[in-house]
Amino acid sequence: MNILIIGSGGREHAFAWKISQSKNLTQLFVAPGNAGTAQLATNLPIAVSDFTGIAQAVKEHNIEMIIVGPEDPLVKGIVDFFKKDKSLKKVKIVGPDAAGAQLEGSKDFSKNFMQKYGIPTAASQTFTKDTLDEGLAYLEKQSLPIVLKADGLAAGKGVIIAETLAEAKQSLHEMLAEAKFGDASSKVLIEQYLSGIELSVFVLSDGKNYKILPEAKDYKRIGDGDKGLNTGGMGAVSPVPFANEAFLQKVEERVVKPTLAGLQTEGIKYVGFIFVGLMNVGGEPYVIEYNARMGDPETEVVLPRIKTDMVKLMKATAEGKLDKIKLSLNPKVAIATVVVAGGYPEDYRKGDLMIIPKAEKDTIIFHAGTKLAGDKIVLTNGGRVIVSVAMARTLNSARQKSQRLAKNIIFDGRYYRKDIGKDLLKFLKEQE
Repeated sequence: MNILIIGSGGREHAFAWKISQSKNLTQLFVAPGNAGTAQLATNLPIAVSDFTGIAQAVKEHNIEMIIVGPEDPLVKGIVDFFKKDKSLKKVKIVGPDAAGAQLEGSKDFSKNFMQKYGIPTAASQTFTKDTLDEGLAYLEKQSLPIVLKADGLAAGKGVIIAETLAEAKQSLHEMLAEAKFGDASSKVLIEQYLSGIELSVFVLSDGKNYKILPEAKDYKRIGDGDKGLNTGGMGAVSPVPFANEAFLQKVEERVVKPTLAGLQTEGIKYVGFIFVGLMNVGGEPYVIEYNARMGDPETEVVLPRIKTDMVKLMKATAEGKLDKIKLSLNPKVAIATVVVAGGYPEDYRKGDLMIIPKAEKDTIIFHAGTKLAGDKIVLTNGGRVIVSVAMARTLNSARQKSQRLAKNIIFDGRYYRKDIGKDLLKFLKEQE
């Protein structure tokens, strides 16, 4: 089978790595890809939202299946684009149509959806530029801290946790009156702050059947101890020690099943991944957000734990036959440490020469923001540059391996967190 992966980050390199292991793969393409995917596939220099260019490549290379990595093309309707073209209708696509992608594309839609179908979530209210004064008055009645969320896609930067009323009011004004996040903040949700510990659960849906993939916890803040600015993700761990069988059962019954039933009731045939961002509040799951695709860097710890043939799994998803597939998982712990460019998540440099060691046993190096200069020279080409993943029987052993590998990845100004997974060790002690 000829397969095309859309995207250029660590998530897409992880998919390419996993898919390339399948005997059911004929040729693999990635658009636009990075220096890592170039080692496993043919990179095509096509932007993720260039649907016409992607369609031409599909015809030229006889692509039979597309896996959409990032949210942008999904929200913009790449699935709908292919379905409308008679010559492309038979191409299998793993990813929801624009109606399904609203789960991520509009916070207001997803919040209303959760409330309609009884899915546990924080209380909230939505405001626009025209109702800014009402929003400011609403803030005065809320407890602090308070969460403000831009309704649309804001490249992971549209969420503000305000600690004071003054900060909350200023942020709301900036988002609505000054369009701080452009069209993404034309609507803003003011949401109750939930105190707990975050994790993500990943669901694969064929529109009717589903499989729950390994859960993961990621680390958003730039600094050790969860200090500093928010990022796209500095590391991830799977499995999550505090997500025991009883908790995950609650997630399935209270979140996964009503979500999928709600989508069917809405007439949305959802084919693809649903990323459920959760807060564990005293052992009870609350949904913070949905994403319409796999997370990054969570994918880099989830996929290595899946033993099932990835092409078979993706094909069954696209064909509505997930109930025929057995999902087998590796019980080992996987930990990802993201190595970023100096200055990230603010201004950072690109184009620095990289020295990348060979991965040792039970470790994998996934490229995120990299590009090739010539055959073997790899340069930095993004904020989150490269991801060191390690697997081991214990969390601490996986931590040490991942950190050791990250330390040996060299480029000017590089930085990585030294505490990925460290906070979870206490949960293992409690279980002993």
